[in-house]
Amino acid sequence: MGYSGGDFEDPTYQDVCSGQTGHAEVVRVQYNAAHTSYNALLDLFWKIHDPTTLNRQNFDIGTQYRSAVFFHTPEQQILAKTSKGKLESSGQHSNPIVTEITPISIFYMAEDYHQQYFEKNGIGHCS
Repeated sequence: MGYSGGDFEDPTYQDVCSGQTGHAEVVRVQYNAAHTSYNALLDLFWKIHDPTTLNRQNFDIGTQYRSAVFFHTPEQQILAKTSKGKLESSGQHSNPIVTEITPISIFYMAEDYHQQYFEKNGIGHCS
C-alpha cells in the first residue's frame, strides 16, 4: 500500500487525505508472469472495485480514491487500455468507466500503520 500519481514529495497519509498532493492510494503488485498474466490482474482489478465512480470507492470519497491503473511499460499501457475498452463495450456497467490509465510516477510506501489496514482493524474486505 502506498501513494502515487501526485506531485508532492514523500507524502504522508494526512497529506494525501488533504486532497492537495494529487496522489492516489495505490497497491503495488509484484507478480510472476510464469504464474499469472497482466491481463489476469486487470480482470481482477475490474472485478474488485467500481470503476464508474469518480473519486470514490464505497464510503471513501476524495481524489485519492480515484480508480487508476498506473503502468510501467508501453505494453502494460496497451493491455490496460484494451482491457478497459472491452469492459466499456461489454455493457456490464450502465455508467461510464472513469478509470485513468497513467504512467507510474514515484511510488511512496504508506506508513506502517496503514499497511494491512483491513486485517489490523478486523475488516474482512473493502466491499
